Amino acid sequence: MTVSTKRIGALALSATFCAALLGAAQAWAAADTGDSAPAAAEAAPSSTPAETIRFVAEPVVQPLPDQPAEPAEAASLHALVAEMPADQPLSHDMRCLAQAIYFEARGEPLDGQLAVGRVVVNRAASGRFPSDYCGVVTQRGQFSFVRGGRVPGADERSSAWRKAVALAHIAHRDLWDSQVDDALFFHATYVRPRWAHRKVATIDNHVFYR
Repeated sequence: MTVSTKRIGALALSATFCAALLGAAQAWAAADTGDSAPAAAEAAPSSTPAETIRFVAEPVVQPLPDQPAEPAEAASLHALVAEMPADQPLSHDMRCLAQAIYFEARGEPLDGQLAVGRVVVNRAASGRFPSDYCGVVTQRGQFSFVRGGRVPGADERSSAWRKAVALAHIAHRDLWDSQVDDALFFHATYVRPRWAHRKVATIDNHVFYR
């Protein structure tokens, strides 16, 4: 074989190898194009508009617990006491207030009984005494009917107790003006206390002070 023949054979072999490489490269390119097509399709934006989420602020109305109805305007304290429902439920605190009125002033006119109730209410709101009615009533050395921090039982079948309960609600809800609206102290007229406060009023058998 001559040198020219060898060169021609080498060139033919090189051409064949290059053609094989080119065919393989085209096959790889076609395969890549086929795999990437679905991804491109998935990435394409949808022609259907997306649903828009809207938040709307609206007031939330919660029902309030039942409140006792305000009685109609009464012509007198006697009329207001008569209008108060006889079956009003009594919390522990309201019972203490009614007991203070009952034991301290049940034999006095209604305005005197209301005045005693107002003193208990005023003390609880003053910041100078216990903040609840039972604490005010059972505070040591304040009310003579309390023994050892305990309040005796009242005759709850009596008209005097029913009046005391009605007056306790009137004092608690401030339904009637009293001569002693700002009083914090009182004593029986036959007592001569060693302390001195500004006198507010005298009602029947009690003197009231601020």
